[in-house]
This record gives sequence, C-alpha cells and structure tokens, in this order.
Amino acid sequence: MDWNWAQARPPAVSMGWHPEGGFIPADWIGYNEAMILNILALGSPTHPVDSTTWTAWVSGYQWGTFYGQDFVQFAPLFGHEYSHVWIDFRAIQDGYMKGRGIDYFENSRRAALAQRAYAIANPGGWAGYNKDVWGLTACDGPANKTLSLGGRMREFHTYWARGAALGDIRDDGTICPTGVAGAAPFAPEVAIPALLAMRQTYGSHLFSTYGLLDAFNPTFTAVGQQEVGSVDPTLGWFDVDYLGIDQGPILAMVENYRTGFVWNVMKKNPHIVRGLKRAGFTGGWLP
Repeated sequence: MDWNWAQARPPAVSMGWHPEGGFIPADWIGYNEAMILNILALGSPTHPVDSTTWTAWVSGYQWGTFYGQDFVQFAPLFGHEYSHVWIDFRAIQDGYMKGRGIDYFENSRRAALAQRAYAIANPGGWAGYNKDVWGLTACDGPANKTLSLGGRMREFHTYWARGAALGDIRDDGTICPTGVAGAAPFAPEVAIPALLAMRQTYGSHLFSTYGLLDAFNPTFTAVGQQEVGSVDPTLGWFDVDYLGIDQGPILAMVENYRTGFVWNVMKKNPHIVRGLKRAGFTGGWLP
C-alpha cells in the first residue's frame, strides 16, 4: 500500500480516490473509524507516513460532554468501536489521551454509556427506548419517508449513519444491535444485559438464522409502508438482512471480551506496534 501516494493533501491521508476524477476532497482528520488506518499508514515497512499525519488526525478532535460523559465526540457508535476490533487500546496512550488522563478504551466506554443515557432520556420520544434498548450507529432502516404515527410526524431513513453526540443527533427510532454488541468489551455490565433483553423482548423477529438481524424500529408500526424488511403492527419494523460489516464486529468484540483473542493476535503484528509507536503511544502492553 502506497500511503505516500494517498496523501493528496499532506500530511493527512485522503478518504478516497476514483479513477474518473482522482482524489475526493476529504481527508481522514478527526476522530472516527479510521484510527487503525492511520496506524497502518504510520507502521508501513515500505511507504510510511510520518508522525505529522497523526498530528493532523488529532487536530480534528472534538472533546465535549454528552449526557454526563466527557469524551472525544463522534455520533455513530461504530467510530468508537471499529478500530478497537483489532487493537487493544487499554492502558496505552498517545499525547492527546495523556493530556485528558484517559485512554481510547475509556473514551469508547464513555461514548457507549452516553448513548445509553440518551436512550433512557429519549428526547425524541421514540417507542421502545430504555436502559436495555439502545445503540445508534450506521445500519439499515425501514424507509425514506415521513409518516404520521401516534399523532406525530416522523421522518425515517433506510441505510443511515445514525448516532448521538454533542451537537449531532441522527435518530429516527432505529436501533442497531451491533452498536451495543460492539461495546461489550467497554461496558459489559450494560451491553450484555441489553443484548439479552433485545432477544427476549423481540424473539424470532430480531434473532434468527445468523443471530441478530441488522436493525429494528419499534416506532415504525405502519404495515406496508416499509421499503425493506417486515412490520409487526405491535412490535414495529425489523430488518430482513444480516450485514457483514455489523455481524463481524459483534463476533470479534464478544470474543475480545471473552478471551482477548483478536487483540492478542494483533499485538504480535510488528506493523501495528510500529504504527502505534510512531503515533506516540506508550505504556501498557507496548514493548
């Protein structure tokens, strides 16, 4: 991978390139799912970027308080989980996290707890939200339309990067179980009961052949108005699909919670270790 070529506007790495039009006008700057991408770029044995790439990445962080938790903000939970599928960020810190007195693992824990508190408060008045039904992240949804339900106009979406953070609420009542399951290592005391409660409450509507379906929406009870999935007039909308990008983190993060298996494999990868060190990480398990 030629990471230097991908630096269309150095020192950041570009978000993408099209053969028809070249690099897109966006870079990986600011906290999101690409933390591992920057670590891989820093750790490359052939075309590495330098430490200024990490400096540029961190420069876009937004630290704030959301529902009683102080953390680097990013609305969808996948941004707090995907890099953690592969890398154990417990007790290792870069300069930014040292300055905040926490690590990225604790940051993700706080993000999960904030989303749970948001669901309990339920400012949008969506059906079904409670201490065990929460988790906003990118997932399928019932339809791209606005409907009158329960005397209130509601706007719904199909696939959408749902989330909740300071100044950024993207919520149409659709819950994505991978958001909760991906938080199992960070906050098992609330994530695991939530998964069990979702399965018990919604049964085979939500949990079927390959585990948890991608998403459900208890508010969407308009039978026949969905664009995908199925609608129960009492329980709401349920997806018909299992998405690999969501099922994968469920399996990997539950295994990391149980045994640390994926984390332990990746700790032996010299490129990951090199990338973390070049980003300024120290402490914990790093040699």
